[in-house]
Amino acid sequence: MKIFNRYTPLQIVIHLYAWSALLWIIFELLTDSFSINPIQELEQRTGRHAITLLVLSLLCTPLNAIIKFPELLKRRRTLGLYALMYATIHVLIFINLDYGLAWSLIVRTVFEKPYIIVGALAFLLMIPLGITSFDVWKIRLGKNWKRLHQVVYLIAPLAILHYIWSKKGDILSLSGDILRPAIYGLILAIFLILRIPAVKKYIASLPTGKLTLPFKKNPQPKVDAP
Repeated sequence: MKIFNRYTPLQIVIHLYAWSALLWIIFELLTDSFSINPIQELEQRTGRHAITLLVLSLLCTPLNAIIKFPELLKRRRTLGLYALMYATIHVLIFINLDYGLAWSLIVRTVFEKPYIIVGALAFLLMIPLGITSFDVWKIRLGKNWKRLHQVVYLIAPLAILHYIWSKKGDILSLSGDILRPAIYGLILAIFLILRIPAVKKYIASLPTGKLTLPFKKNPQPKVDAP
């Protein structure tokens, strides 16, 4: 099939997840399958997909270090752009559907609920990363490109803090709705530990082993479609 000549299996999985999740949300909205508060559910689900994709983009580097699958590094941009897409939808739902573009009310709500400030900061920081994620900007910015994209290590904790803070429950007992965001926080903590130079050096020293993925045929795909 031509699609497999242009896209790798990993690319297909990423695109299918991102678009099928959005199409499913639209389907449920059109068929009135949401809960009693559809706007709140829309906000929560789009925000959850945004964080999921963001965390997955961050996991590509440590996973590649462990399983030696270089294509993961090529898919960070795609995952990051999809995270930005869902974050944008999340914000648009908040300011348009939830608050009807009533800016005075939006501003007042933001200052009454600090977790919204944290989420807004994470979203604003994502925008320049999304814009400059393409190769042309990598060439233009040179060494500054990598420095700019280090901001993602601030964005991810802010996004997860926003998620945890917006939920009701006790983080210590993992009661209420806090369990899922706490899992995201744990994953991020593990990722940050894997970024510690000593840990990275130890992982790099491990033998490659026999661990391979079922579709790992060519570590350098000829086509790198977004």
